[in-house]
Amino acid sequence: MRLDGIIFDLDGTLTDTFAVCFAAFREALLAFTNRCFTDEEILARFGPSEDGMFQRWVPDRWEACLRLYLASYEREHRRLARVFPGIEAALDALQARRIPLAVVTGKGAQSAAISLAQLGLGRYFDAVETGSPEGGVKPRCLRRVLTHWGVTPDRVAYLGDVPSDIEASRAVGVIPLAAAWEKRSDAAALRALEPLAVFDTVAQFIEWVARTVEPRLDAPRNPDPSRGGAANCCRGGAQGDGCR
Repeated sequence: MRLDGIIFDLDGTLTDTFAVCFAAFREALLAFTNRCFTDEEILARFGPSEDGMFQRWVPDRWEACLRLYLASYEREHRRLARVFPGIEAALDALQARRIPLAVVTGKGAQSAAISLAQLGLGRYFDAVETGSPEGGVKPRCLRRVLTHWGVTPDRVAYLGDVPSDIEASRAVGVIPLAAAWEKRSDAAALRALEPLAVFDTVAQFIEWVARTVEPRLDAPRNPDPSRGGAANCCRGGAQGDGCR
């Protein structure tokens, strides 16, 4: 398979960071609502970036709540976050094939930047598109990456861990791939949407890359930060903050 690029979701795909999100949301919301929310209650609100979620939860105090969330997120990230084992080997294999790499996440710019910097992943990506307070905007973000690369969607893949990632891929015309290695992943729901492949482990994804993805000889070996790398290509909603 000849690919002009692979785009990755972040939480649940590259990074094991849902526990960080839940801990930070719980701390911020307890301070402003005097209620301790469960993981499931928080997960049910996912879609908008964090600023959008807090605008709905505590509309009169959302900015202060967001600040507390981000402080907690950075602290808890150092304690709880990790890259899924094997991810860096997979990204190294793709870079060796000179495949451009990007991230499209529902997280906002600040929380995404924390994750990419603390876990050392930013060096792999020459584009990072983040979420919006208005709700799910992944199709729009995927199109931005395609424009950034100057390629057509039919030779770009998007790897995500939830059914909406597959739906976003199809809306844009990129190749849908599914990561089912996070403990909350619903592999049956992912397979029901018939992506090109569902990977139950990172090792399966690495094997697929080795077996399937041809080297791209016309691309530079490493991302060029001057073209808008991960450090300066994060974008999102008006406030530039968010989650997932």
